[in-house]
Amino acid sequence: MITVSKDTFRLAETFTIARGSRTEAKVITVQITRDGATGRAESVPYARYDETVDSVAAQIEALPGDISRAALQEALPPGSARNAVDCALWDLEARQTGHRAWDIAGLPDPAPVTTAYTLSLETPEEMERKARAHAHRPLLKIKLGGEGDMARLEAIRRGAPDTTIIVDANEGWTADIYADLAPHLLRLGVAMVEQPLPSGADEALAGIERPLPVCADESCHDRVSLPLLKGKYDMVNIKLDKTGGLTEALALREAARAEGYLVMVGCMVGSSLAMAPAVLLAQGAEITDLDGPLLLAEDRDPPLHYDGSLVHPPEPELWG
Repeated sequence: MITVSKDTFRLAETFTIARGSRTEAKVITVQITRDGATGRAESVPYARYDETVDSVAAQIEALPGDISRAALQEALPPGSARNAVDCALWDLEARQTGHRAWDIAGLPDPAPVTTAYTLSLETPEEMERKARAHAHRPLLKIKLGGEGDMARLEAIRRGAPDTTIIVDANEGWTADIYADLAPHLLRLGVAMVEQPLPSGADEALAGIERPLPVCADESCHDRVSLPLLKGKYDMVNIKLDKTGGLTEALALREAARAEGYLVMVGCMVGSSLAMAPAVLLAQGAEITDLDGPLLLAEDRDPPLHYDGSLVHPPEPELWG
């Protein structure tokens, strides 16, 4: 039996990117019960991909209750709906067998990983204040994509002079803006820029110099995306809600590595239940961005354990 619920988690602060702002995370929680065991997982429907909590719930509710993980890959396209069911099936198998999900997947025991902490798009003054407050963190991810980005970058570097910075434009720049900003990104010690151009207009990246690594986010969903990235990107951001679950995400990670891409493991803004399977995926990644629970005012019980910027593997009570 598959049960779907629509849940809301309040954010600690308003979260703003180039496409808009939010004050809460609206998520889908899936529970799958078979033979007395229940597996669960969470996904985050994303409007950028024409998803709503209602549309995702409808996709899941149309599935047969006894669907297998293999059949699921064909039954639903990559996206939030498949992610929730796929990760719930991993959790269910772990509970049925008494083995951890990473053992079932044939993966090494996971270790804690260092996550980025995201500063949302605000005025330079406010972003400097927040950068100063989080300057102790080893990695800050900065949301940009609007007028005044250069002033924001300068302000953030003043606030956090020693922290590694990565930048996410969320498709908010043009090729000319990127070319103009790139030397300044290098000057300010930015280590990577994520999705500077819209996914439908990123061909320009193949014809301009990329002086620092460029990461595909909206342009990379699953393995089908990889041929379209050639010559344009140096890194891929793998998110469970884009791949449609841990099954495809692990396959994409292997395929991306084989093609020579660096790997980032990211997330939508969700609870610890959404992040838990991604901790397995993040093992060995060059960049991990699993800070969703750190941005919330409330979380699952039990939550993932965060020790500063270190996120630990999930306890079995949470997932897997």
